[in-house]
Amino acid sequence: MKEMKALVCEQPGSFQYIKKEKPLLEDGNAILKIKRIGICGTDLHAFEGTQPFFNYPRILGHELAAEIADVKTNSEFKVGDMVTFSPYFYCGKCIACRNGLTNCCADINVFGVHIDGGMSEFISVPIKYLIKGNDLSFEELALVEPLAIGAHGIRRAGVKPNEFVLVIGAGPIGLGVMEFARIAGGRVIAMDLNDQRLKFCKDKLKVEHIINPAKEDAMEQLRSITGSDMPTVVIDATGNLKAINNAFQYMAHGARYVLVGLQRNEIVISHPEFHKREATLMSSRNATPEDFNHVLNSVSNKLLDPATYITHRVLFDEVKDNFEGWLDPANGVIKAMVEVN
Repeated sequence: MKEMKALVCEQPGSFQYIKKEKPLLEDGNAILKIKRIGICGTDLHAFEGTQPFFNYPRILGHELAAEIADVKTNSEFKVGDMVTFSPYFYCGKCIACRNGLTNCCADINVFGVHIDGGMSEFISVPIKYLIKGNDLSFEELALVEPLAIGAHGIRRAGVKPNEFVLVIGAGPIGLGVMEFARIAGGRVIAMDLNDQRLKFCKDKLKVEHIINPAKEDAMEQLRSITGSDMPTVVIDATGNLKAINNAFQYMAHGARYVLVGLQRNEIVISHPEFHKREATLMSSRNATPEDFNHVLNSVSNKLLDPATYITHRVLFDEVKDNFEGWLDPANGVIKAMVEVN
């Protein structure tokens, strides 16, 4: 049996490289040779010990680009194909799946969260989840999944042309939300406490308006930007309880508030303030095949450039020594990308 290297998060704050058996080809699956791994907020929160729905030890990694190393010859895929895949492994039987909502399957297994992920040299993945790379690079393919989360959030919000969309949190997921809000025709307002990230939004993504609520009156700025209407769409991409609770006041009457970020505790709102707006509150979890296709088409048509988000690159052997540093805002990490040889 051939061995391969993997990186396991044994417990919060602890990584260890291990040797494990290379997966064997099974019916209905393909063996993928991992080429790129994007580091996402889920990975960082798992390392911190703040990620809900999580158990240790766990091999992290679900933002992946790969090359098919082995697959049955009667498959629509072949050895050497560049692929990514949807990491949301669904049951196909529950009420959500029966209604096409595989992203929130009642018995979902998210690759790299509920089951071991892709921080290894090879993985085995059911063919039905594979996505052909088309003309995308490995780095672009590794970013399709987080962008799909942003695309799904915007689809949940039903963003219409020319309406103001406030996106709170300018991390990688928030940036994707902003991009797809723009593609939908929304007028984006980015809010974050980090001036460096806000500058990135303005300079790289051409976001129309930026607000740092720690340095300016957010309510006053929002009234000024929207002509006193306030945003008709508010999206949280922070997963921060204080930010989530605070954002209810930013909603216009009749607005939609979408929670893309996730945290462990209870949301507290003023019912009268929420009620008088006839506001809508919804969650946005993962993404569907429709969202993945939207991302692939948007990248192929040059409506956005995923490579813009990559600020740090390391080799697979360097992840353990660099990972903790990516948690420090002073290091300016937006997206770290891991290269696997």
